[in-house]
Amino acid sequence: VKLKYRYKARIFLEESLSFGVLGEHGRGVTEHFGIDIDDIDLISANMENSLASIGGFCCGRSFVIDHQRLSGQGYCFSASLPPLLAAAAIEALNIMEENPGIFAVLKEKCKRIHKALQGISGLKVVGESISPAFHLQLEESTGCRERDVKLLQEIVTQCMDRGIALTLARYLEKEEKYLPPPSIRVVVTVEQTEEELEKAATMISKVAQTVLL
Repeated sequence: VKLKYRYKARIFLEESLSFGVLGEHGRGVTEHFGIDIDDIDLISANMENSLASIGGFCCGRSFVIDHQRLSGQGYCFSASLPPLLAAAAIEALNIMEENPGIFAVLKEKCKRIHKALQGISGLKVVGESISPAFHLQLEESTGCRERDVKLLQEIVTQCMDRGIALTLARYLEKEEKYLPPPSIRVVVTVEQTEEELEKAATMISKVAQTVLL
């Protein structure tokens, strides 16, 4: 923020994975770090994560939004959500406003599953402990990306067969400047019970030991 005012730059935050997660009321990065939201020019996020809908939003200082509205290409603003999905997003926002305690609950569940997945032989947890979306990577690559992918896919498949839904992370392999290692993407939700999280962590550990040993 200091650099912004010194050099007359703009700050644009992409908060698809932090909105509805970080902060006492789920308002994202600014609330989490105690930053005045007026110091941020633009904030965008998709509505497919915390709001369980589709599409996205962009909000910001009035003069920036006015400029974007007047100068942006018209087709960018011509499509609206189907009424059902707009209503779903609004209801999700209402739940977040009426039950701010869910964010503290989510944070504790994230910390618990992160801790439970530490120390699995052959796998390492990549991501912040307060994040509900994180990755499991191989501790040591086989030396072949295809073999690494097959091993992780086998873990995903066996977990799915046992009722634990995981997904293999997808990357644009030919377009990534720095291609991340293959990984399994794990997502925690506030609706998951302690028993479900414990079962998931135990099952992932068992399957990983079977596949990787």
